[in-house]
Amino acid sequence: MAAPEGSLRRRKVADAGRSPGWPPGPAPHPAGSRVHLRTGTFWLTRVVLLKALAFIYFVAFLVAFHQNKALIGDQGLLPCRLYLRSVQQYFQGKIGWDAWSYAPTVMWLLDWSDMNFNLDLLALLGLGLSCFVLVTGCANMVLMAALWVLYMSLVNVGQVWYSFGWESQLLETGFLGIFLCPLWTLSHLPEHTPTSQIVLWGFRWLIFRIMLGAGLIKIRGDKCWLDLTCMDFHYEVILIISGNLSFLNWLTIVPSLACFDDAALGFLFPSRPRGLKDQVLGMQRKEAREVKSKPRYGCMVRRVVNFSLGILVAWLSMPVVVNLLSSKQVMNTSFNPLRIVNTYGAFGSITKERTEVILQGTASPNASMPDAVWEDYEFKCKPGDPWKQPCLISPYHYRLDWLMWFAAFQTYEHNEWIIHLAGKLLASDAETLSMLALNPFEGRAPPRWIRGEHYRYRFSLPSGQHAAQGKWWVRKRIGPYFPPLCLEDLKEYFKAREWPLPEPHLDAS
Repeated sequence: MAAPEGSLRRRKVADAGRSPGWPPGPAPHPAGSRVHLRTGTFWLTRVVLLKALAFIYFVAFLVAFHQNKALIGDQGLLPCRLYLRSVQQYFQGKIGWDAWSYAPTVMWLLDWSDMNFNLDLLALLGLGLSCFVLVTGCANMVLMAALWVLYMSLVNVGQVWYSFGWESQLLETGFLGIFLCPLWTLSHLPEHTPTSQIVLWGFRWLIFRIMLGAGLIKIRGDKCWLDLTCMDFHYEVILIISGNLSFLNWLTIVPSLACFDDAALGFLFPSRPRGLKDQVLGMQRKEAREVKSKPRYGCMVRRVVNFSLGILVAWLSMPVVVNLLSSKQVMNTSFNPLRIVNTYGAFGSITKERTEVILQGTASPNASMPDAVWEDYEFKCKPGDPWKQPCLISPYHYRLDWLMWFAAFQTYEHNEWIIHLAGKLLASDAETLSMLALNPFEGRAPPRWIRGEHYRYRFSLPSGQHAAQGKWWVRKRIGPYFPPLCLEDLKEYFKAREWPLPEPHLDAS
């Protein structure tokens, strides 16, 4: 039966749009139909990677903006000005290459008379840039390099507050993110700058080291991983939602995205005409039709840059590999000041019980009197009041709460900042109190004495009497952590460390 003439004419028109050699297939998809992308390209992968990395940067800079002034500001618990001054003095008072390589930070270039302003400036710049990349999904090398430098500048003056593996992991991930992008162009799909395979393998090498390092440190660090009992303690609360582990779990997802191509990640993008998925499909078809021509000059330069990056990562990976193979494996360590390639490993040992330092104050003139009433300070997201429900905070990070947990494993002599914290509370310092959930002396005169008490915590059993009373925690006092202190007791201690003795405020509300 002969085909209708109109049908033949339509088929000829549709076929005329195809180049010779292009396999027959359906006409361009109508709105709302699914777009099936070919495997092996990584245009959408780059967009997803950039958005995910920008999200982590945004959270990190948000934490810095909210907390840095109280932690490392002019009147902070560990002022960064004093830290930089000590580095400067160590190198004979010079701010030269040695000081820069020891603590790479743009703070060396800024005026130290107002460190609070400097810290806020770096955090706000980081927030603005990361927000732009997060919303638009496009970036260039200049933007990503600026984010990396800004965060590195904060990490390298953050001292103990920024001394954990996720800071190095973000810097390494962010450094690779610089080379995902074109130099200047701000475009989702920069036609002449396809996603570099070397950079993708850099991300894959990163996630491989993270997972391998975490596995090896567990086997070597705690026998409970081998007898399969660690999980009895490790998952008492769901870490990626509730853990005060900063953005660690979320950050670890980022480099794994480099293992997926456009075909795998296409479901994240809507199928609509002229959408990103539709544009990638067009680029794939164009690439299949075109004969490969001589690369442009800019492409050649980029290949040289990416090849150099590969050599650099390989060179810096040598001590990391040696550490991974060593029976004395060290976790979460950087072997270069810029933290470009690092070694990782989480939860090498699992704490079987939770101990906490509870800070208490009293208005009693005599701390040793048996009738002295001691009232608890409450932190935002660590156990204190047994009736307080655990927080769901990740990926945000409360740095003071996190260090208070670590302080409970040691003595106050190992954590001088906790005595500084006690002095701030004796003065009802408003900036310090902003990091706490409850000041029992709000609206009243500051306490005359502060002490630290050591407690052991465990979750109440769902069917037990404590849970029936509404308690989330059951706690038992271990003993004193540090003795009662007053401001007069701390004068010499503060003077020796160049900490200004805080003046008491009548009302910190």
